[in-house]
Amino acid sequence: MKTIKTSEAPAAVGPYSQAIEVNGFVYLSGQLPINPRTGEFPEGIQAQVQQSLENVRAILSEAGLTMTDVVKSTILLADISDFSAMNEVYATFFSEPYPARSAFAVKALPKGALVEIECIAARP
Repeated sequence: MKTIKTSEAPAAVGPYSQAIEVNGFVYLSGQLPINPRTGEFPEGIQAQVQQSLENVRAILSEAGLTMTDVVKSTILLADISDFSAMNEVYATFFSEPYPARSAFAVKALPKGALVEIECIAARP
């Protein structure tokens, strides 16, 4: 087991790792839309999805992987009515064959975020 950690994504806000690699799979913890340089969230769902996915990309890069290595993602939304707006931004980060994905509306997210995104990536 190997821990993946980068300063290019926000530090963990609890007792967890940014990502863990086991047997060629990298499991990324949920990424809130925190800008790692400012510690702040951008405004609006699309900017928050963009930031969360930029955080995912930074962690994958630290592991020597790219977005094309993502095999599964999970999207947590504070409001399911943001689903279409989330999809517009999400589609700019991935291409076919798209990763498998689940999306859920949740009652609340840490720090009042509108979105949190976690991923599983596989080494080619």
